[in-house]
Amino acid sequence: MSKHLADHRTASEGGRVKHFLRLARDRSDAAWRAVWQRPRERDEGNRRVLEYVRIERERQV
Repeated sequence: MSKHLADHRTASEGGRVKHFLRLARDRSDAAWRAVWQRPRERDEGNRRVLEYVRIERERQV
């Protein structure tokens, strides 16, 4: 009994890996710097937690 027609795969040329590596090598530092160094927007809920953490740190020192 032979394999079904759908079971005969052709060999891959690694197209997904090629495109991934091209993108990984082609990234510019300016684009990444803009993403990582942009100012964060903070809401008041987080500010309260930060104040509690600051108070706890002062108590431990």
